[in-house]
Amino acid sequence: MTPRATVAASVAAVAAMLGLVAASVPLYDMVCRATGLGGATRTATAAPGAEEAGAAAAVVTIRFDASVAKDLPWRFEPGQRQMRVHLGEQALAFFRATNTSSEPVVGTATFNVTPDRAGRYFNKIACFCFTEQRLEPGQSVDMPVTFFVDPAMADDAFAAQATTITLSYTFFRQAPS
Repeated sequence: MTPRATVAASVAAVAAMLGLVAASVPLYDMVCRATGLGGATRTATAAPGAEEAGAAAAVVTIRFDASVAKDLPWRFEPGQRQMRVHLGEQALAFFRATNTSSEPVVGTATFNVTPDRAGRYFNKIACFCFTEQRLEPGQSVDMPVTFFVDPAMADDAFAAQATTITLSYTFFRQAPS
């Protein structure tokens, strides 16, 4: 192989690797949302309603978990520890964050749903996740999450075994933008 061909092959290989790196995050997200891998959830604009899920729609318990990264001086907790919802029923839950420091602090929350097999059926209509939240010293804020569990979960023999779903949020400190 000539030096020119070696350089061309190397440049092509590097370009291909950069392309794969750039595409990996969106592709991974797409796969997770399609399969529920990693507890990925879906977003929706409205819940189908328990009526559409059938009169005998299954009931699941939704547990709420909240935590903060070590470098974030906030107290963060769910307004309720759990609630029972029918598949297809729109539900509303609140989380409260309080800045315990003497300076303004910005945080961003990430979420996870477990068990993973239920993630593809957990639909968030409105959520505070991935949105910067700036809290002044001593300030508390209640943040709503509107969601529903897709009635199709009852038709998935593997996912239907999950009678309890945990929605977990973790807040991380962010540099002010």
